[in-house]
Amino acid sequence: MTNETETDMDRTLVIMAAGLGSRYGGVKQMTGVGPDGEILMEYAVFDALSAGFNRVVAIIKPDMLKDVKERCGDRIEKKTGIRIDYAFQTSDRFTESRPEFAGRSKPLGTVHAVLCAKEFIKTPFAVINADDYYGRSAFEVIAPQLDDLQAAEDAAMVAYRLKNTVSEFGTVTRGVCGSRDGYLSSVTETYKIKLFPDGTIRDTSESEEGPVLSPDSLVSMNLWGFSPKMLDVMERYFESFLEKLPEGDNKSECLLPTMVGDMIAEDRLNVKVLSSGDRWFGLTYKEDTPGVVAALSALHENGTYPPTLWG
Repeated sequence: MTNETETDMDRTLVIMAAGLGSRYGGVKQMTGVGPDGEILMEYAVFDALSAGFNRVVAIIKPDMLKDVKERCGDRIEKKTGIRIDYAFQTSDRFTESRPEFAGRSKPLGTVHAVLCAKEFIKTPFAVINADDYYGRSAFEVIAPQLDDLQAAEDAAMVAYRLKNTVSEFGTVTRGVCGSRDGYLSSVTETYKIKLFPDGTIRDTSESEEGPVLSPDSLVSMNLWGFSPKMLDVMERYFESFLEKLPEGDNKSECLLPTMVGDMIAEDRLNVKVLSSGDRWFGLTYKEDTPGVVAALSALHENGTYPPTLWG
């Protein structure tokens, strides 16, 4: 199977792997967690190919290219016949209107990340984080939905329950979702969500006594499905974000959940909400690593995955 040509049924997996990993304390995207040193994005590629995806784009920092290709990219291409395209997320791209931000060290966010891969995205696509494990069923449910995304205003997402996405080792950021009649009605990017010893989950962005969140709340883990026509809309949205960015702001990011929430509020986007029966897990803190390794080991042992992903 190869992705050299495109058909109406082609589906692209876009992997965002250029984050700094400040809470993790290192390049968590490259942490070996599988029996053969596989990194998390390899499981996403394996599951996506099994679900019918046939194109892969990895969004990385330029200095990651050699490591990514040596660690997994080259062997994936050799074993599957799928070419991986590499897009570089750098702050000098799509920031011509605000050249003072061209040298910013912190990435400009996930909308910017997808835009940096625009030249490689020609088909309906799913976009994911490199440091999350989504499970095969997540790709199985979103793959057929991509075939229906013909217009920029049509989209899809795979939602998870909040209780299954928190970390016992610190706070997390999640897009807390509302839904109505199977479609997304709101997305609120919520920072510093914390799991307390008694099982309570709170939004602690203002204080430790912040509002309690329902453990069964739907949240976005950045598994979105879009038409390639959405890329022009994203570019305009990012231009507006950049225009409003205060001079000297080196922290604000243009985020996919925020963009989706804004567009839904303006009645400019219809996002079908899908659910996955698989367990989510990911690398937010270094302390998460042993649990991820154990969970993946169990999936290899029970036959969900072969002894090593690529044989």
